[in-house]
Amino acid sequence: MFAWRDRLTVGQKLAIWAWGFLAVPVVFYCVIRFYPTFESFAISLTDWDVLSDPNFIWFENYVRLWNDPVFWQVLGNTFMYLLLGTPISLLIAFVVAYYLDQVRFMHGFMRALYFLPFLTTAVAMAWVWRWFYQPVPIGTFNNILATLGFAQQPFLRSTTQALPAILAPAIWAGLGFQIVIFLAGLRAIPSSYYEAARIDGAGKWQILTEITIPLLRPTVVFLVVISSIGFLRIFDQVFNMTPQGDGGPLNSTKPIVLYIYETGFDAFNMGYATAQTVILFLILLIITLIQLRLLRGR
Repeated sequence: MFAWRDRLTVGQKLAIWAWGFLAVPVVFYCVIRFYPTFESFAISLTDWDVLSDPNFIWFENYVRLWNDPVFWQVLGNTFMYLLLGTPISLLIAFVVAYYLDQVRFMHGFMRALYFLPFLTTAVAMAWVWRWFYQPVPIGTFNNILATLGFAQQPFLRSTTQALPAILAPAIWAGLGFQIVIFLAGLRAIPSSYYEAARIDGAGKWQILTEITIPLLRPTVVFLVVISSIGFLRIFDQVFNMTPQGDGGPLNSTKPIVLYIYETGFDAFNMGYATAQTVILFLILLIITLIQLRLLRGR
């Protein structure tokens, strides 16, 4: 019955075993990832309020997106989170990791302290920071400004200050993860490179720019991609730190994920919300591919 197995070479048998073990995760990934992706694109071509049957309207949702000023505003806000958050967070994380790597006393404890915010619930952290930004006598930051003789700042109630005010805790929350990854990358660099550089008379700046940073390229690529995806999908901080979770004032802090949430679960316009999701997916895909190409090719 299984005589065909005797005619297979060792390599063919190993390939069959390998594909047999891979079949379950591959099928699972296709069902969980690929099928919902194609289904989302199909839903984006409909007018669907969840309660009734979908009505195909083809590309009218995308035409509506093109003519929607709020969509372009929230898309601009999302890119502001990305363009400000990714480089600032990576720079701070690298500086902290670089100097923390040189600390020997209580190194593990200090590393755990930096990693603690990453483990903190995003909702709880957002509400604590929201409390920090309140006016006197509640807000910590305004109390400090008043003590130093400076005027109070509106922070979350300002169309210009609200986005940086929300971005600050978002950066702070992710620093622990980035620092730990940078530390792992620094520890992976062979010490013989540094010893050879010192023997040749290289200074600290030369060692940093000629050895440390170039050898951290795979780590930087990973963190840039992961951080970019995180800032493009920012939601928790905005939803919990703005009044009524509406991304105010005047949509000045609203990211595209919050707009998708409001469109789908507040207005029950699933077709239009899914069209926004498809756009976000394409943006994430394009930015990730560009980053991988640029950072790996340099």
